[in-house]
Amino acid sequence: MAPDVFAFVPWVLAALLGLVVGSFLNVVIHRLPLMMEREWQATQDLPETPDTHFNLAVPGSHCPQCDHPLHGFDNIPVLSFLLLRGRCRHCQAAIAWQYPAVELATAAIFVWSFSRYGLSADALAWAGFAAALLALAVIDAGTTLLPDAITQPLTWAGLLAAALGVIAVPLNDALWGAVAGYLFLWAIYWLFRLLTGKEGMGHGDFKLLAALGAWFGWQALIALVMIASLSGMVVGLWLKWRQRLPEGGYIPFGPFLALAGAVQMVWGTSAWLSW
Repeated sequence: MAPDVFAFVPWVLAALLGLVVGSFLNVVIHRLPLMMEREWQATQDLPETPDTHFNLAVPGSHCPQCDHPLHGFDNIPVLSFLLLRGRCRHCQAAIAWQYPAVELATAAIFVWSFSRYGLSADALAWAGFAAALLALAVIDAGTTLLPDAITQPLTWAGLLAAALGVIAVPLNDALWGAVAGYLFLWAIYWLFRLLTGKEGMGHGDFKLLAALGAWFGWQALIALVMIASLSGMVVGLWLKWRQRLPEGGYIPFGPFLALAGAVQMVWGTSAWLSW
């Protein structure tokens, strides 16, 4: 019996939607930290940067090396990277592997979400949640920043999803998850600062754990912190062994919180604790 070709259509559409969203995430990952830097410079009365209009839409896509504008056929997710063999059409500068990697990861997120929840609001909610975590993880890994422009809407989205019954977390649990998540890391931050005189983490970490608490409820916070801390410790020890630990020994905590959120989303607390 011949396979039903149409049965694969939802999967293909989910993957294509994920690729498009992933392409947008690449813009966010690249430009949002620059936008934050420009806003900070404006508050410090520093000389203005050459481009006065700079946001997620302006200027158009261009090569970061030669500034040549990119045509639409050079912006097709993954495919353009393969056809161009990973190099700019005009100056032959290498295109970072991060771009197709983020696009493929986002496509995988959307396929997983729609395969688990079907064509539903749940699928869109969890796909959006995971895509936001991916963007935050990549931004924090590269810049040690967790933008409020993502963490705060992510928290409100979790509370709204709980209120509307889109996710299986009661609103009361989501609300206290956000509050407890923020206060937990806030307390650790101040305790560490009082004992050592140093800052052990950024304020963005508080807000990210608050967002995770909103999506999973206060009951998941201990599991989330354990997963993030253990994975961060393993990576830190590996970097130290390889003598690649950054100066000062600081590594961003955001990617590990994002990893914890992904583990919680896919397997849940009870599953990984049973290991």
